[in-house]
Amino acid sequence: MRQEYNNYTPEDFKVWKLLYERQIVNLPQAASQAYLDGLKKIHFTADKIPNFDETNKELLQLTGWQIHVVPGLIDDDKFFQLLANRKFPSSTWLRQLSQLDYLEEPDMFHDVFGHVPVLTNQSFVDYLQELSKIALRYIDNPWAIHLISRIYWFTVEFGLIRENGNVRIYGAGILSSAGETKYSLSDEATHYPYDVAHIMGTAYRKDVFQKQYFVVDSYEQLFHSTDQIEEYLQSHADKPEADFAASV
Repeated sequence: MRQEYNNYTPEDFKVWKLLYERQIVNLPQAASQAYLDGLKKIHFTADKIPNFDETNKELLQLTGWQIHVVPGLIDDDKFFQLLANRKFPSSTWLRQLSQLDYLEEPDMFHDVFGHVPVLTNQSFVDYLQELSKIALRYIDNPWAIHLISRIYWFTVEFGLIRENGNVRIYGAGILSSAGETKYSLSDEATHYPYDVAHIMGTAYRKDVFQKQYFVVDSYEQLFHSTDQIEEYLQSHADKPEADFAASV
């Protein structure tokens, strides 16, 4: 599949511009430095939907990664295979004007605006690639994949990082949501230090703001935690929680 850039409509450009301008004002005091730096490196703007061919040239030079077009949500095997090969799966469709605040599945704004800037950080993408390689080793174990999905969720999607004494956002699920950007850094949100066992034991929901967030000290900490992730799986992958075991 390819991004059919000429098929984008005036409404698509309007949606991108509205979402971009609404969120960009929140980010200087909220987003991680790696995200803000990445946004500049790949030259995203409000007036132009990103062209994947152009963005891929930048990404390839920076970290060796590329955006890979997918039709939407894909199965775990394909998803982790792409990531293990330094290809980030992204849809090309944008939400409608009537859907600015809620979507049941991620669109291009989430995939590209939320995720791609941080793909310019080498330590982060090294973590993402190694996590995906671990997932592929356990791909036939549904409980292990469920545990890995918790790690992915609370880092890649909803992760926070401490920078110069301040908590900042690097997770795409937060960065693509104006509401959760404000909530996740507010006094209402619960923050925990990044801990593999804690995250592996924490369920999540997709339809509400998160009850808790996990804060890393650096992207290098994420990468070095992959050994702990594999060790945890070695001792827990065959011991599913009761509610999970009952559902499969």
